[in-house]
Amino acid sequence: MAERIKWVYLTTAPEQLTAEMWRGLIQGEGLPVMIRSGDTASYLGVTAAPCRLMVPAERLEEAQAFMREHLGGDSVV
Repeated sequence: MAERIKWVYLTTAPEQLTAEMWRGLIQGEGLPVMIRSGDTASYLGVTAAPCRLMVPAERLEEAQAFMREHLGGDSVV
């Protein structure tokens, strides 16, 4: 039986395009990351609402350290 991933909150991007950029940078470091939109309304599949970035619970500290080092301390809540 496959092990289920427990996803936890990492940070919130101001909108989906920034969230997609951050996700790409984080994934480039080998960290799994998922985007959760704060709003279901979108225009052409892109929302201007804040989006949460989620990572596996066991990789949270590693992802937080990456965010602080590469994207600035203000990005990590």
